[in-house]
Amino acid sequence: MKESSWKDCIESNSSISVSKDKAKAKSLIDTASGRNQFLSRNKIDENNANYIFEGYYSSLVELMHALVLLNGYKVGNHICLGFYLRDVMNKDSLFRIFDDCRFKRNSLVYYGRKMDFETAKEAVKRCKELIKEINKMLEK
Repeated sequence: MKESSWKDCIESNSSISVSKDKAKAKSLIDTASGRNQFLSRNKIDENNANYIFEGYYSSLVELMHALVLLNGYKVGNHICLGFYLRDVMNKDSLFRIFDDCRFKRNSLVYYGRKMDFETAKEAVKRCKELIKEINKMLEK
């Protein structure tokens, strides 16, 4: 089943209800934080922009997994993480940014389509913005 909503994600078991796991969420947050610190020490250039984007995207996904874990869910794919933002958290604008980053990451990882430097720089910027917003949600 191709999910098109959080409801579909639940019905297809791509997202399942679990016990809230604060320890695992904290571990994911710590890992994302460490990766972000590492990435921030690297100046983005034409040779590394796609790799830096991948790193920030990975951190973003870890933070989103932490968010859903703290709310009692385990999510099996990135699209359902996005639907959680859109349909449960009512953050449509964040969903659209995430979905764009997800699409760019999939093009890069699964199809070998590297982004040009300006596109990659913009994607990194958007990932950083999302990371900031997800961190705010995690603080609540």
